[in-house]
Amino acid sequence: MADFLMPSLGADMDAGTVLQWLVKPGDAVKRGDIVAVIDTEKTTIEVEIFQTGIIQKIVVPEGEKVPVGTLLAVLSTEGEAAAAAPEAKRAAPAPLVLAPAPPTPPAAARVVAKTTPKPAAPHRVRISPLAMRVAMELKVDLAAIKGTGPEGAITKTDVERAAKAPPMPAPAATFEGRAPAAPPKPAVAPLDRPATMRKVIAAAMARSKREIPHYYLGTHIDMSKAMRWLQEENLKRPVTERLLYSVLLLKAVALAADEIPEIKGFWIDGAFRPSEAVHVGVAISLRQGGLIAPAIHDVDKKSLSEIMVSLRDLVKRVRAGVLRSSEIADATITVTSLGDQGVETVFGVIYPPQVALVGFGKIVERPWASGGMVGARPVMMASLSGDHRASDGHRGALFLTTVERLLQEPEKL
Repeated sequence: MADFLMPSLGADMDAGTVLQWLVKPGDAVKRGDIVAVIDTEKTTIEVEIFQTGIIQKIVVPEGEKVPVGTLLAVLSTEGEAAAAAPEAKRAAPAPLVLAPAPPTPPAAARVVAKTTPKPAAPHRVRISPLAMRVAMELKVDLAAIKGTGPEGAITKTDVERAAKAPPMPAPAATFEGRAPAAPPKPAVAPLDRPATMRKVIAAAMARSKREIPHYYLGTHIDMSKAMRWLQEENLKRPVTERLLYSVLLLKAVALAADEIPEIKGFWIDGAFRPSEAVHVGVAISLRQGGLIAPAIHDVDKKSLSEIMVSLRDLVKRVRAGVLRSSEIADATITVTSLGDQGVETVFGVIYPPQVALVGFGKIVERPWASGGMVGARPVMMASLSGDHRASDGHRGALFLTTVERLLQEPEKL
């Protein structure tokens, strides 16, 4: 048997609410299947399972909030399920017992038996994870909502419309003189998610600054070759497939992290654990305030086009409030860019248990000397926030130098 526990979806998560189970006891699951939807203080997460087997028991019901590490479900592993099959075959058949036939019921009874309808199977509500989270916050009864989404699914708009609808009036006293039903209770005020998220982020960043001995490095990068190549490349592409310069930054960071392995990995239980893969976390701001940094997996192995597709998909799902647990927990290094906000320099705070964060500012024209000549060049500030327990300034400087070198050859990214 194996335990499926409430996962830790980032250093700023202490507890989560089970919004929806996507499996039931008896269902077969394989590694990577999405089995539950969990609500954290920041967003809604589709949680994957990391073992293959059969769900035996659901421990925590939908709607319950439990701490990280709490047992959510129990499953039998693939080996146990395979071992159980031969045992079932070896089991002796149960002896046949002949019971006397029951008396034939009267005709009227037989007619009643035939016409008695079977109880209807429970109907599973189709609802998006975001709509489920909003319904819980607004205390809206899903049974009273008619979905307008695909195949009748309940959407966030449906929930918000139901929350604004006036309550049904209480029925008048009946002719038998019975008292009218009690009026419905007033709706509970929705949670202030932005304020809650800000507290969660503050706690995580305070822990990071308290526990991690940060060091900071910065360098200016001439982006003229990269921007010129990007412009020429995009002219060859349809509008829908054009690249943003941020994909060049993500790929350069991933390849540089492969060359300087002390930059990618985790600090866990007092020791650095390097990572074979490069899953780059991308800091994305949320419309309601706050930010989240889910990962794009295996960035070093993807083409620029694949990174662009992954980035667009990730931003879309972050804004919709739907992410996978692996995207939250797997990042081995994080990139933050505030260039679109007009910021030239970013020195970020590391997301524990990661050991580095890379910051990029906006591209601005600056005087630049090259080959004895001075001219205006598009220049960008790149910074590194490093964990001194895992690396030092020398290795960090090599990392930034590698990022710069890679951006001077964009056609090779």
